[in-house]
Parts: sequence; structure tokens; C-alpha cells
Amino acid sequence: MTKKLFYFVIAAALICSSNVFTSCTNDDNPAVEPDLNVAEKIIGKWMVAERDGETALTNQKTVVTFLSATKGFVSLSRADYDNHRWLNGNECDVKIEGNIVTQICHPQEGVTETVEMNIKSINEKEMLADRKLTQTIDGKDIVTNVCMLKFVRVTADYSANIIGMWEGHSTGEEGSEFDDGENHRWEYMTDGSFNYFRKVDGQWQISDDDFSDYFVDGNLLCTRWKNAGAGNEEHREWWEIESIENGVMKWKALRQKEDGSTYTATFEMTKVN
Repeated sequence: MTKKLFYFVIAAALICSSNVFTSCTNDDNPAVEPDLNVAEKIIGKWMVAERDGETALTNQKTVVTFLSATKGFVSLSRADYDNHRWLNGNECDVKIEGNIVTQICHPQEGVTETVEMNIKSINEKEMLADRKLTQTIDGKDIVTNVCMLKFVRVTADYSANIIGMWEGHSTGEEGSEFDDGENHRWEYMTDGSFNYFRKVDGQWQISDDDFSDYFVDGNLLCTRWKNAGAGNEEHREWWEIESIENGVMKWKALRQKEDGSTYTATFEMTKVN
């Protein structure tokens, strides 16, 4: 056998053996994803932390709670699409098949939102998923949105701790969009409304608002309000509650400027007895 023929035979053998070991991942034999035990691990409360690899703005965060493999809740406040949605624990049907989790919610009459998540990884603290959201209005698909989301598990629940009167101000270098740097007061009521106070001539004066609402799901605080008077618009603001300890409450939020740059706003306030 010549050397040229010998090397040809060896090369052919290597190619054939390579095909044997890689044939399980071709189109005829697709790779099988491992079972992540999603139905058990997903139970609990989760909040969006990243979207397509970028840290999510606080004003874009959603909290999802899985009570069981068939029931769950979604909380979010969005003013930039979908008719100014304000969902405090909107109940959803859940279906889990392997690593695929499907949520079907009805945020308002005639509207159905179907969220399909292909879970890529999940542990006690984090979950990564390819998510497809389809919004159907009166039987017609209107919005379809696909992205990759990273969730973090939420263990804190500040919904009861926030009740009462608090006094404080912005503590971040960038300030806050609706804050003037002065001390103000917020009174959070058990019915989901709040009162806002500013000091005028040394006296606390309550703001004249058409409405002022809030909800807390886990550590996400969502607020909305509209000052009384013609021409005033509704405003919304989201915060992540960092802590409520020893009569001190701290907030933080990732905000975005008009030029696209981001900054972290912070607030600190104390309980008023």
C-alpha cells in the first residue's frame, strides 16, 4: 500500500468515526434537553432582573408568583403600552410540560395574554427562560414579543410592613424624577391608596389628588397618581424596597435618561408614629 493511499484510508476512518459520535445531534436525532424538574423548583415568587442580557429598568419589572403547577399570579404596572395596565396579583392559569411553562391570563375583558417560557436553567435563586408573549384581543393576536428573561427569586414580603406614615427624601446623587430633595411624607393605607404630604409654612399639607394608588408584591412597590385639576396627567413610579428595618425604609430604582444612559435613584425614610 502506498503512503498516499494509507493516509487516505486513515482519514476516511476518522471521518466515519466522527460521524458515529456526532450523529445523535443531527436533524434526524435532535438533542434531548435535560429535565430540570421545573414543576417543583418554580413554585414561589420571581421578579424580572434582566432582559436579553441587559439589567431591567425598575419601571419594566414584573413579579410572577407560581402557587402550584396549575395556578399563579402576575403583578405589573406599565404605562407605555397595553392601555396603562395596572395588575396587582392578576390570576393566571398555569400549565407545565417538562421545561415549558405556559401562563394564560385575562388582564381585562376581551383580552388574553399567553406567556410561554422555555426554561433554560433554574435553581433556588435564579431562573433563565426564553419567553414568548402573545396578546389576543377579541380573538385576534395583536402583540407578540419574544425575549430572554432572567428572574431572581423573591423571598421578602413588604406589603404589611409599608402600612403607615413615613417621612423622608431622595438620597441619590441623581435625585428622583418627582422629588425636589426636600422632606415629604407618605401615608400608605390598607385599601391600596396613599396620601402624599408636603410642608407649607411649617405645616404638613396633603396633596389634592384625583387618585393615588399603590401596591406591593414581594419587594416591588408600584405607585400611580393624578393631581386634581384640568390638564393634569397620570404619573407612575416603581421602586424596589431594599429593606424595612427598625423604623427605616430604603428604596432603590434603576432609571433611564432621555439620552439612554442609566442611573440608580435611592430614597430613605423613617416611620412617623
